Amino acid sequence: MTIEQIKMPQLGESVTEGTISRWLVSVGDTVNKYDPLAEVMTDKVNAEIPSSFAGVIKELIAEEGDTLAVGEIICTIEVGGEASAPVVHHEPKVDPVVSAAKNIAARLAATPSNTQSVAAPAAKVVKAEGKVRFSPAVLKLSQEHGIDLTQVQGTGAEGRITRKDLLKLIEEGTIPAPGIHTAEGVPSVNINEIERPAQPELLTQKPVSTKQPVASSPISNATGDIEIPVTGVRKAIAANMVRSKQEVPHAWMMIEVDVTNLVQYRNAIKNEFKQKEGYNLTFFAFFVKAVAQALKAYPQINSTWAGDKIIQKKDINLSIAVATDTSLFVPVIKNADEKTIKGIAREISEYAAKTRSGKLTSEDMSGGTFTVNNTGSFGSIQSMGIINYPQAAILQVESIVKRPVILNDNMIAIRDMVNLCLSLDHRVLDGLVCGRFLQHLKETLENISKDNTSIY
Repeated sequence: MTIEQIKMPQLGESVTEGTISRWLVSVGDTVNKYDPLAEVMTDKVNAEIPSSFAGVIKELIAEEGDTLAVGEIICTIEVGGEASAPVVHHEPKVDPVVSAAKNIAARLAATPSNTQSVAAPAAKVVKAEGKVRFSPAVLKLSQEHGIDLTQVQGTGAEGRITRKDLLKLIEEGTIPAPGIHTAEGVPSVNINEIERPAQPELLTQKPVSTKQPVASSPISNATGDIEIPVTGVRKAIAANMVRSKQEVPHAWMMIEVDVTNLVQYRNAIKNEFKQKEGYNLTFFAFFVKAVAQALKAYPQINSTWAGDKIIQKKDINLSIAVATDTSLFVPVIKNADEKTIKGIAREISEYAAKTRSGKLTSEDMSGGTFTVNNTGSFGSIQSMGIINYPQAAILQVESIVKRPVILNDNMIAIRDMVNLCLSLDHRVLDGLVCGRFLQHLKETLENISKDNTSIY
């Protein structure tokens, strides 16, 4: 008999964590290979985690509601004989908590007046390197109750501290005292004083404090106020948005486009198209196709930031935002530059239906290289989107509105106008190339008509 580990898989490009929304098995259950074990929510998709082995569930390490980084262990399975080859195997990333502790210890050690007093905590941190693995749920609970995690004996796999371990200490009133000081004014380095953000790459170090953490006071609600629980999907969306704003230097541009001919063309054929094809021919399909053509002309826009290099993507895969009443999903139209307006309209319709029925898969939402957001569907005429990390830009297509416009012959006419708002990662892109991209997009859209544009 061997004990095998099931780890949090990467359910889509740029997804770094997932939330266990519901366990589908219990300890002692017998499962077959590929049987679903748990339902997981991310900022991009709801999915089931399949079993990589056939065997008996030994331990459920993560609890419902816990958010774990990709590669963290969620459960263990007892397998008889030779273990089956795993379906997916992700090695865990370097633990940022240990890295942060070592950085703080090194910083303290570099202070001349305290060289001797910090030697002990620095050694303590290095010694702990092999066993310090805390989930966000454990870190949060430890901070709320002032628990020094370096003094807690974990009962999870490989001595891992679980949420159950902390709850037991809290219930029994046996919370260990905070770490001692090695010298006057110089505290030892406590791992629980280092805040782990939602994504491992984003590491925020708190100043080393001699005070025990104090839980924040609850917000007092007035009569009639409604408390709305934050779901796992909303937490994941929030974390990704915060990461994008913290890491990416956003810049913004906007261009005004006259789409009168496009509107007339689409309105003239939409009913016939619906009867023939069985789905709607939306304005958005024309915009998506035009964006794909513009990206082909200016491939620099179709890039991502990768630290010491910029990766210019070969495929043009357009992420499109699809909203439900409570969540936002971003399915991807693959190779959009190779598809007709009809084909794009079909995919938009299919993704909308799959989103409403909760049937979007991780494959549907992976591989996006640029995002087009149809904010105009809400009546918006100007907005500045947050970039869909790690992409380099996002385009907001605003509402088409009729406005009086001065034409070249100095005549005033009522025209169908739309604003296109571009948010860009200024590490990757500059105003010149983005301005040319928007100009190319404007020319393409303003020249769409029944005489020179085919939807097939």
